[in-house]
Amino acid sequence: MIDIEYQQRVIALHDALGIPASYRETTPLSFYEEPKELVQTDLDFFGREQRLTPNAEAAWVRMRARAAQAGIELVMISAFRGIDYQAQLIRRKLDKGQAIDDILCVNAAPGYSEHHTGRAIDIASTDCPKLEEEFEGTTAFAWLQANAAGFGFNMSFARGNPCGIIYEPWHWCYSE
Repeated sequence: MIDIEYQQRVIALHDALGIPASYRETTPLSFYEEPKELVQTDLDFFGREQRLTPNAEAAWVRMRARAAQAGIELVMISAFRGIDYQAQLIRRKLDKGQAIDDILCVNAAPGYSEHHTGRAIDIASTDCPKLEEEFEGTTAFAWLQANAAGFGFNMSFARGNPCGIIYEPWHWCYSE
């Protein structure tokens, strides 16, 4: 059952950001509510506290430890993001003059980001720029492709994905 108050907050954020009302009907992305329970996990690359659902956090810890045993360092860039934070990301891009349609190919609208679930993690390695396609050429990415599914994580936005989101080799989501 979708929380009506949450849904109304999402609609208000969309209106404030200039996201067309048709987005809700036309986007292939799923609508996500924020989880009721989140736990602290690693600090991200920037030293900020991050949160995940308990199951996603446990799977992340196991996956990162297994990667470390193989000599691979997986670096967390971000995890849970609430709808207000998602709106701030979009607002900053709008303030820089980017068009909303262009932004929505990079950032899902509030309510439609897997980060709202507390199960998505943006992952990087220390040997390439963060949140860039170059990540696909790292040993960390190769390790994730070969092993992440065994821990319940899948890359959400492959090249040419049907969601209309750019290719994001760094974005992995845990399936509970």
